[in-house]
Amino acid sequence: MNQSQRAQQKHQEDLQRLRNFRLMDDDFLTKCFEHDKAAIQLVLRIVLEAPDLEVLDVRTQVFVENLLNRSVRLDILATDSQGRKINVEIQRADRGAGRRRARYNSSMMDANLLEKGEDFDQLPETYVVFITERDVIGQGKPLYQVERCILGSGEIFGDGSHILYVNGAWRDDSPLGRLMHDFSCTDPADMHYNVLAQRVRFFKESKKGVAIMCKAMEEMRREEREEGIREGIQTGMKMNQLENAKKMLEEGELPEEKVAKYSGLPLDEVKRLAKERMV
Repeated sequence: MNQSQRAQQKHQEDLQRLRNFRLMDDDFLTKCFEHDKAAIQLVLRIVLEAPDLEVLDVRTQVFVENLLNRSVRLDILATDSQGRKINVEIQRADRGAGRRRARYNSSMMDANLLEKGEDFDQLPETYVVFITERDVIGQGKPLYQVERCILGSGEIFGDGSHILYVNGAWRDDSPLGRLMHDFSCTDPADMHYNVLAQRVRFFKESKKGVAIMCKAMEEMRREEREEGIREGIQTGMKMNQLENAKKMLEEGELPEEKVAKYSGLPLDEVKRLAKERMV
């Protein structure tokens, strides 16, 4: 197979993959919602039960940097007319929608919302909304609203931080049930909400939209290749560190603290290697 034939085959594979995409697929959703205030506004009005909510700004794949520790990339970050910041995350795997991840996303948003010298009372309300393919909370409800409260009285603490989990498996004739149906559709003709159907149809059926998605899929493949290379390099470096540490321990001339320092391994790992040698 020559290069032209391989490219054509890859293109056909991309087209098939595109036909199977749903809004429940985060890469497809973020492309559909990119710069589209109407689509995210519809979703938030339904999920937050706020029919008058107006979205002023929407960004996708927002990188929130933490210079000292772990950074995060938010699927969608919207700002409404009241200044509220709303992060929407799509998760097909239960593992990616952990409760502490919701907490971390919320804290990272807070850490980047105040300028130096601003009073804490100026911190806007924030929402972290996880739309999950299955009922990850497991109580059989369509929507779970999480709030801090005062134990004993049950009074809402009211710190302006909100977390919501949307059960993507929910189906009924309510606005949320119809919305979750649409999130699982591969064919825009089967969708209830025209705003969403139009966006899906554009990226699946129009020449311009298909070209945008095929380019995005190629970029995703490139990023995956680069990530694989980085992981391979890191794995190789770790193997070298382990081998160097083992050699130093075998020679027995250096204390474990020095072995950790010279090998670049954590002291706990060096201690584990030393213990294994004694067995």
